[in-house]
Amino acid sequence: MTQLLRLAALVSLIPAFASADVVWKGDFETGNTSQWTRSQSVSNSRLQVVTDVVREGRYALKATVRQGDDPIGASGNRNELLYISQEQADSTWYYKWSTLFPADYPLDDGWQVFAQWHQMGCCGSPPVEFYVRGEEMHLRVGGVKGQVLWTAPLNRGDWHDFVLQVKWSSDAKKGFVQLWHNDEVVVPKTFIATQFGKELNYLKLGLYRDDAIRPEASVYHDGFTMASTLEAVMPPPPAPEPAPVPEPTPEPEPTLPAPEEVPSEELPDAPIVQTPDTRPQSRWGITSPEDLLNPEDPMSAGAQGCNASGGGTAGVSLTAAMGLLCFAALFARRRKPARVRAVARR
Repeated sequence: MTQLLRLAALVSLIPAFASADVVWKGDFETGNTSQWTRSQSVSNSRLQVVTDVVREGRYALKATVRQGDDPIGASGNRNELLYISQEQADSTWYYKWSTLFPADYPLDDGWQVFAQWHQMGCCGSPPVEFYVRGEEMHLRVGGVKGQVLWTAPLNRGDWHDFVLQVKWSSDAKKGFVQLWHNDEVVVPKTFIATQFGKELNYLKLGLYRDDAIRPEASVYHDGFTMASTLEAVMPPPPAPEPAPVPEPTPEPEPTLPAPEEVPSEELPDAPIVQTPDTRPQSRWGITSPEDLLNPEDPMSAGAQGCNASGGGTAGVSLTAAMGLLCFAALFARRRKPARVRAVARR
């Protein structure tokens, strides 16, 4: 049981170690704006935590401004959230967030600030600001007379993912900025003053614009994170999936040529062989009548002879034998009267 409790305590520390480089989150995943220090807004309806348009998690901020919205009695119209971060001079931090301008965001050439790091003093343009003019977004560092380091199309309806690295310093040889937009470096490390004298800065997020702009406008923000390392705000992309191994292409079976047709040779007609007649004949060369009636039937009486065994008289037909007997009797009759006549002569 003790080991299980120790394991549970160790596991509970894993999220803390994993987010040790993250010093603050204003990602609205609490379902409200309690992560922020305070707001400058004429109404709670101008800064709404919504669920229908989000970049990550379940919640995002919808900031809306109408002409005349002036909660602090200063120049311009605004509804913004504030986080009093007060980064110290010579410190370096990473800031990550996402912003979306909806498809119906109005077109106007007046200035419209959607994210800024403002000096603690009351007046003037901030040392670091992101703003819109017309159809473009801009990053300017150094106040109203500062440098515009980046410009990009507004691209209504698309999320813009920002990661900003800043070293805070009023010395242009020490301070610098670097910007990633949609995971690409768009402003390489650029040395520039990022503070006004000894004044510390704080973060403002929402929408602040020229009070001459008439149409109502809304903008969405999500996922704001402040950290000490790049890896904490921009995790490395997942390793690409291995390319599928292509299946081997089956080799086609060899095609044999069609056999040539060989002309058939006509064979000559076979000669007709005259087979000699081998049928048995009588003693005087006369073929028996039975052989003439059935010359080839091996079962005929003439073929069997006088006995079933086909002995020595098998070649003589019954008719021939009877003929011989008749001939002998006739011969005997003709010779008998001669003997009588001879006796009479005596």
